[in-house]
Amino acid sequence: MHSALDRDASDTLLEQVNQALENATALRIQGGNSKAFLGRPVTGELLDIRPHRGIVSYDPTELVVTVRCGTPLQVLSEVLDAAQQMLPCEPPSFGDATVGGMIASGLSGPRRPWAGSVRDFVLGTRVITGQGKLLRFGGEVMKNVAGYDLSRLMAGSFGTLGVITEVSLKVLPKPRQTLSISLEMDSQQALQRLAQWGQQPLPISAACHDGTRLHLRLEGGEGSVKAARDRLGGERLDGSFWRSLNEQRLDFFNEEHPLWRLSVPHNTPWLPLPGKQLIDWGGAQRWLKSGAEAPFIRQIVEGAGGHVTCYSHGLVDSPFQPLPSALLRYHRNLKQQLDPRGIFNPARLYAEL
Repeated sequence: MHSALDRDASDTLLEQVNQALENATALRIQGGNSKAFLGRPVTGELLDIRPHRGIVSYDPTELVVTVRCGTPLQVLSEVLDAAQQMLPCEPPSFGDATVGGMIASGLSGPRRPWAGSVRDFVLGTRVITGQGKLLRFGGEVMKNVAGYDLSRLMAGSFGTLGVITEVSLKVLPKPRQTLSISLEMDSQQALQRLAQWGQQPLPISAACHDGTRLHLRLEGGEGSVKAARDRLGGERLDGSFWRSLNEQRLDFFNEEHPLWRLSVPHNTPWLPLPGKQLIDWGGAQRWLKSGAEAPFIRQIVEGAGGHVTCYSHGLVDSPFQPLPSALLRYHRNLKQQLDPRGIFNPARLYAEL
């Protein structure tokens, strides 16, 4: 489990943060830099978390792993895989992602609606705060809830609230049986079917419509997977499809137009937007390749109760959905509490933070 590359570099990271505080220097926190295309550009001195890596503790019987945040996500996945366990939220790696980047971005894969998000599996963290202290929040077991929410706040914060150095994560056993199938139908029909099937005890753990076909992944016990396959029919699909979808390697993602991620409520009907759409998360996440203007896309999606993120770097000044003033005030207050000098990834999420 331990490699020659493993080491605790928290003292070095803490020293660099305190130096930045002393000099009032902004820090650009970076792991594998695999999600540099997300958010606003950050100017600041590089704080590289990759030297701080390794599995701190892992007991498969407890279903908990504690890992340093510079550890490559791929390394953690291999360790879990060897014990027939997994991160249920299926975070994408986009090549060289680190565990810290996984938490900071909060991105989840195809299993998200059925298993939960990255945030749901965070039990505890160690974080270097904007006061230059290395603090522990939460714990390694579910029942220890002290500071639990602060740990979970780190998920999706894009490094704006502190430097995550270590995280304890809940893991789960891999499903006993996995089978992927593909059915021919149009997008509207697929959304209707998914809404119906959502009311039934089907062992679906991923659902994506690519414009012409609905792809489903069935997971669980051998009997339930076989019964679902017999009932749904369809053609067998290579299971590698889900990895290609998660890592944005499908042909759809190579289309020339900008890429937008639409997050919409469950059972939202087809959205009339120009360009090409790919439906993921059983309909709750839609990928859009479109040359339409940002305000127009946001207006349509907001009208459906959703929000939009631009995945094409530098296209819009605010890649994340602009916040209502009341919510922005909460964000500012939180930033002020945890990073009063504003040195951590300034303006990565929003210009005002």
